[in-house]
Amino acid sequence: MSARSGYDPSIPVDPRVEALVNDVIGRVADKWTMLVLEELEQGGELRFTQIGKRVPGISQKMLTQTLRQMERDGLLIRTVHPVVPPKVEYRLTPLGNTLSEAFCGVWTWAEGNLDAIEAARAAFDAKVTG
Repeated sequence: MSARSGYDPSIPVDPRVEALVNDVIGRVADKWTMLVLEELEQGGELRFTQIGKRVPGISQKMLTQTLRQMERDGLLIRTVHPVVPPKVEYRLTPLGNTLSEAFCGVWTWAEGNLDAIEAARAAFDAKVTG
């Protein structure tokens, strides 16, 4: 079964679309991207240090790499204000907002299925260790 909507195996898949899907899944499956995306969705426009404080455990290097890749992918806008010291702010683009909305479904799914998943894990663990 395919996750693609309206999948028809007789229609060839555009390799560019397939490559993009694989790339996006790899990127958003990265926990830092998802956490930064969530904080920008909730906080609106945030400075680098604000994002770093709101994403526990992320190093400055990893935050810099994550923000650069998100900017490259068109998910956020980096605004440098011409003041001393420089003030840099980040905010989601409309594209970033749509990705955030898409992952709201994952959160909703997780909330709705939490008990079932925990029960399945407990049953599996009991079977493996029992």
